[in-house]
Amino acid sequence: MKQLTFASLQVKNLEVSKDFYTQKLGFEIGNSNPQACIFKYNQGQASFAIRTPLEPIEGKELGIGVALWFAVKENVDELKAQLIANGVTTAGPIIETPFGRAFHLKDLDGYKLTFLEEK
Repeated sequence: MKQLTFASLQVKNLEVSKDFYTQKLGFEIGNSNPQACIFKYNQGQASFAIRTPLEPIEGKELGIGVALWFAVKENVDELKAQLIANGVTTAGPIIETPFGRAFHLKDLDGYKLTFLEEK
């Protein structure tokens, strides 16, 4: 294997999650259909999808053990402030990682998103 080329997250409510990613986080929609929504981030340098469940997820806890990392061009302090102003609650403070400064937040289904200002 050479690289991971794509990821998709199963969500409980596609339309509500789509609004969260576009309205709160500022992701751009690259493509959408009734079963999935593909997002572009950072002018298309990253993409992933949210989708309707492939199997029953009622009563199951989603997001446990899943983290998506996004490198950001802008300053993470400014990005975090912008997301808080949009009503997003972060999962913690800005931290120093071996890769650079980062912060985490969770989406509506509990998936952890990390935004990294690379060294």
